[in-house]
Amino acid sequence: MIQSNRLSEQQYAQNFSEIHPPFETADAALVEANRCLFCYDAPCMKSCPTGIDVPKFIRQITTENLKGSAHTILVSNIMGTGCSKVCPVEKLCEGACVYNFMEEEPIAIAKLQRYSTEKALANNWKLFTRKNAIGKKVAIVGAGPAGLSCAHMLSREGIDVTIYEREKEGGGLMTYGIAAYKVTPQFSKEEVDYILSIGGIEIKYEQELGRNIELAELQNNYDAVYLAFGVGLARQLQIPGEDLHGVVDAINFIYEIRSNGYSNVAVGSKVAVIGMGMTAIDAATQAKRLGAKEVTILYRRTQGEMPCTEVELNIAKLDGCKIIWLAAPIEVIGFEGKVIGLKSAVMQLGDPDASGRRSPIPTGEQFVIEVDMVIKAAGQMPFEWLVNKNSLANTNGKVAVNNNSITSLQGIFAGGDCVNGGKEVVDAVQAGKDGATKILEYIATNNTNKHE
Repeated sequence: MIQSNRLSEQQYAQNFSEIHPPFETADAALVEANRCLFCYDAPCMKSCPTGIDVPKFIRQITTENLKGSAHTILVSNIMGTGCSKVCPVEKLCEGACVYNFMEEEPIAIAKLQRYSTEKALANNWKLFTRKNAIGKKVAIVGAGPAGLSCAHMLSREGIDVTIYEREKEGGGLMTYGIAAYKVTPQFSKEEVDYILSIGGIEIKYEQELGRNIELAELQNNYDAVYLAFGVGLARQLQIPGEDLHGVVDAINFIYEIRSNGYSNVAVGSKVAVIGMGMTAIDAATQAKRLGAKEVTILYRRTQGEMPCTEVELNIAKLDGCKIIWLAAPIEVIGFEGKVIGLKSAVMQLGDPDASGRRSPIPTGEQFVIEVDMVIKAAGQMPFEWLVNKNSLANTNGKVAVNNNSITSLQGIFAGGDCVNGGKEVVDAVQAGKDGATKILEYIATNNTNKHE
């Protein structure tokens, strides 16, 4: 039965406590930092989408120059604190660490990154100086990682930025779309406040493109516009029973947890999660931590093709989630309008598809598992209606850009998930930087003040 408040407040607090704790002491951080070999042409730096100078910031920790270390990180990635908590570092910086080739533990880069940047946030260190305003205004749609990154870089150069955000808080995915045991809403607010503390950035909340504001209006009133509205529509399964009570999409499920508190979110006793990306793992583990007795994750391919990392999969396994590989749901079974089971087809892998992964093909076998809740995490769809309405060139609903950030419309730029369809937070941060660079170039060669 789907219900809320299955556990005590103490149990919720324990279940949703931080999964990756920080260094307990400064000495522990120094010991780890001193393990670094400070590689020339460091592979860890090359594997970071934002290009953080990892050897430099770690060396600054060893010399106890924490302000310098935090600046080295945040000048490349203004959301470096949040990324230290949510980045899949095992396939990025830590995965590239040379210690892996020596069969030793890689440097705990994320933990060290968190060590110095958390102190910057906690003490509100003023690591950046905003240049004098130059009389130019830029509108940004979306206060997520791409939008905030773009805004901070523009503000540093003296541009006045207004961000239009449809939610009541900034942070985007960091605030509303990631498991609560990775980042808390309170932390997300602190990170957003730190980014805004540079000045010159205003966020207008509960302002949604296509509802409260129109792109043409922004185009007329600002010198440039940056679109960073992400993706957020859950991909439909297109199977019978999808509209039954008890079928929810993972994004909304996680959103409810982040917005309403653990005890107010309903969860089934026996839950099926469809998909094997990061969002699927977050939904499955949180369902278990909310009090579900059984959580089963179904994926239509094998472990070798899964989008999530091994580390994320192990989190789900440690939480007691069951995994069924090569299973594709074909019907949600209901009784009196409620979910009672999930019928799936047994799959086998055929030839590679366009993505290079082998395509799943039905074997003809089927099976049914008893469930009272189904969480869909089979990917997200772009806001196709939104880009079509604004005559933006697009690829299957994703905003099309040339030369990194330039759209088909004059003075309109875009980046992040609305362009790439959904990647990591760190990729969105870099997209924001790329967008800001292009906007600065555009403004430098376009002297018309549309807002005068």
